[in-house]
Amino acid sequence: MDKLGAPGAGLAIALENLFPPLPSEVILPLAGFTAAQGHMNLIAALVWTTIGSVVGALALYGIGAAIGRERIRALVARLPLVKLSDLDRTEAWFARHGAKAVFFGRMIPIFRSLISVPAGVERMRMTTFLAFTTLGSFLWNAAFVLAGYQLGDNWRTVEETVGVYSKVVLVAAVLAVLAFLAVRIVRSRKGAPEGAHRIDYRRDFERDRLG
Repeated sequence: MDKLGAPGAGLAIALENLFPPLPSEVILPLAGFTAAQGHMNLIAALVWTTIGSVVGALALYGIGAAIGRERIRALVARLPLVKLSDLDRTEAWFARHGAKAVFFGRMIPIFRSLISVPAGVERMRMTTFLAFTTLGSFLWNAAFVLAGYQLGDNWRTVEETVGVYSKVVLVAAVLAVLAFLAVRIVRSRKGAPEGAHRIDYRRDFERDRLG
């Protein structure tokens, strides 16, 4: 940002989309603070950071499109505890709510970058993807850039607040995955034929006895 100004902020946000460990909650308020100091135009900061978000999202959309639906299905078919019917339901849900998922996903830490990949896999219409990605990205970016602009020297408080939000989202996602796995494990054990474990035990015993 020091060397390139607002385009530098846009470049940083584009990279943040590709490498989520780069924190937008630091980059965006800092851009707002820099604008408040007169070293960057505020409107330019909003425009360029939104452009950066869209460019990064398009790159991830391209990755999803390159992977393709058939490769995803082949991968899911090999995963334990996950069924192709789960993927079918997810695809059906995305077909109905994909535009909203892209829009709101741009405002959720962790998922704000990842949401572009399934959009690419499902080959969402490009005009729809661009429209909702641009709008969602602009709202997210504007909130943090303007917060940094208004807070001035206290712009780092934005990072602290969003850090809590990010941790809550991460914990919720982990708990959801663990709950899904727990339910699947319980169902798979209930669905196992009666005496299956005893048969396996006897088979192993005979194999060991015979060398």
